[in-house]
Amino acid sequence: QTCALPILQPLLSIIVPVYNEEATIGSVLDRLLGIPFPMPIEIIAVNDGSKDGTRQALDAAAARSPLVTAVHQERNGGKGVALRTGFARTRGTIVAIQDADLELDPAQLLTLIEPIIQDRADVVYGSRFMGDTSHVPVMSRLGNMALTMATNVLYGTKLTDMETCYKIMRTDVARSLDLTADRFDIEPEITAKLLRAGHRIAELPVRFSPRSRASGKKIGWKDGVAAVVTLVKYRFSR
Repeated sequence: QTCALPILQPLLSIIVPVYNEEATIGSVLDRLLGIPFPMPIEIIAVNDGSKDGTRQALDAAAARSPLVTAVHQERNGGKGVALRTGFARTRGTIVAIQDADLELDPAQLLTLIEPIIQDRADVVYGSRFMGDTSHVPVMSRLGNMALTMATNVLYGTKLTDMETCYKIMRTDVARSLDLTADRFDIEPEITAKLLRAGHRIAELPVRFSPRSRASGKKIGWKDGVAAVVTLVKYRFSR
């Protein structure tokens, strides 16, 4: 049995996948609520089986604002599962993804949605690597360069940041992707399917403050291998 997707309305849907981010999720949501977006918004925060105080922080935020919906998953399924859960609940005509760790300032979404509102793009990527990257750890820079280069070679494009969290798109585009990835391989899956379908992708520079694994960063080298496998899989599959 399948559930009907929500009817789209002229608003911005912001999906926030969350796993063990009790220290930052409240600030992320407060910042999102304080942005003067040119259209109504909804925020769908998906708690992906967190084991800290994330559930309580999300419930408190939802109690403070009717614009915040807290969705709790009892088991940790991965970022891909959290995003698919959020996409299924999206009611807006534009959907944006915001991470919960404050590496990226939510205020930047105000600029990133403009090309879609103005119909200059179907999708906007917020690129962390279009400007100065001297503050980014060397291994992070090299890893991202390798994955983005693989994307460009395989798909004949010129992206600068395939792995960015900031992927904003029309909701009808998001719904057409038929996403299946459960973990961080959701990022290359989204990119591969967007490129195969010929959607217009614009990139705009964003500022970010990278954090280390010691401070909570979760992605690792195994996720990089999975990303390459995903890129190759969708490049040559029918």
